[in-house]
Amino acid sequence: MDYGIGIPSYIESWKEVVAAEEAGFTHAWFYDSQLIYSDVWATMALAAHNTSRIKLGTLVAIPSNRLSPVTAAAAASINKIAPGRVIIGLGTGYTGRNTMGLPALKMNEFAEYCSQVKGLLAGEDVLFREGEHERWIRLIHSKSNSGQSDFFNIEDPIDIMLAANGPRGQRIVGEISDGWITTGGGAGVPRGLPKVMEAAEVVGNTFDHAGGQGFKPYVVALTSACILREGESLSSDRVIRNVGPTLTAGVHAMWEKSYGPGSNLGMDNPDLAGEYNQYIKEYGAKRSNPTPDDRRYLDVHEGHFVYLKPGEERFVSSEMVARTLTGTPTEVNERLDQLESIGVNNVALSAVDRESAKDLIHDFGGGVIRRR
Repeated sequence: MDYGIGIPSYIESWKEVVAAEEAGFTHAWFYDSQLIYSDVWATMALAAHNTSRIKLGTLVAIPSNRLSPVTAAAAASINKIAPGRVIIGLGTGYTGRNTMGLPALKMNEFAEYCSQVKGLLAGEDVLFREGEHERWIRLIHSKSNSGQSDFFNIEDPIDIMLAANGPRGQRIVGEISDGWITTGGGAGVPRGLPKVMEAAEVVGNTFDHAGGQGFKPYVVALTSACILREGESLSSDRVIRNVGPTLTAGVHAMWEKSYGPGSNLGMDNPDLAGEYNQYIKEYGAKRSNPTPDDRRYLDVHEGHFVYLKPGEERFVSSEMVARTLTGTPTEVNERLDQLESIGVNNVALSAVDRESAKDLIHDFGGGVIRRR
C-alpha cells in the first residue's frame, strides 16, 4: 500500500512535504479551493523543487476554475521540475464551487474536460469549445510537438485520476482515467470498483499508465487519520482539533443539500442540516457585520477542512471519529489491512493545517509506515 499526506495548500507546505518524504510517505495530495487555500499549482511547484521522490497530486482540481489547457500547462510545467512525479486529480467540485454559491459541474462537462486534459498531455490535438466556437489546440512548445523542451514536460507520464462516488462518475473513471479517487475512507470501494472495472473493460482501459493491474484501477481513498497518543481517546482535544474539520465538511454538504445554493456530496440528513442551519444563522448574526441570508454559504464554509468555528465542535461525535483512521498504531494497521483487501492502493490522510500535518507525519510515519 502507498501512503499519502493530504495537504491544505499553503505556500510553505513544501516543508511538510519534505518531512513526509523522509518519513516514508509516497504521495502528497494538495487541495484545490480558490477561496480557501493558496493556489494549488504554486504550492505544488515549491514542493516539486524541494523534493526528489514523493509523488505530487491535486486532490482534486476543479475543471470550471481553469480552462483545460491551463490545467494541462500547469501540470506539464511542474513535470519539468519533478519528472514523472505529477498527478492530476480532477473532480466536479465541492468547495471550489460551493464557496461561490454554485453547484457541482455536470457530468458530461466533466468528462469532456478530463478527456481534453488527458489528450493535451499525450501530445495530441484536442477539440476545444467556447460557446459557438470549436477550435483545435495542442501544447505547441513541447518536445514531442516542436522539439522545444524549455516549457513543458509531457514525455514523462502525468497520471490523470478522477474523483467520483456516483455510478455515472464511476463509469467515466473507467472510460477515461488512470486511477480512481474516492471519499468516505474507501467505504464505497466494494460497490463502486466493479462499475469502474466494467466500464474500463468495455473501452479497453487497462490502467497500466498508473500502475493498475488489468482492468483494476489504482484506487486512492481520502480519509481522516490521527494516531492516538498515551492517555488520548476519540474525544480528546487534539484529536477533535486535527480530525474534526474534516468531518464537519460532511455536515456542510448536508446543509448545502437542504439550504444552500450549491449542491452536496450525496450526503443527506434533513434533521442535522436543520440543526446546523440554526447554528450558522446564530453564528452569522454575531459577526460585526451580520451575514445577509443570501451569503450564508460563505459562513458555512468558513474554516472548511481547516478549523472548527466556535461552537461547531458539537457536530463532531466520537462515532464519527471512529469511522476514520483514528486509533492506536495497531488498530490503524488492522484497518489498513482491511482497506488493502478490498482494493485500496493509496490512503490519502487529510491534514487540516501545519500542526496536524506534522502530527500525522511523525505519528503515522513512525507508528504505521515503518511497521508495515
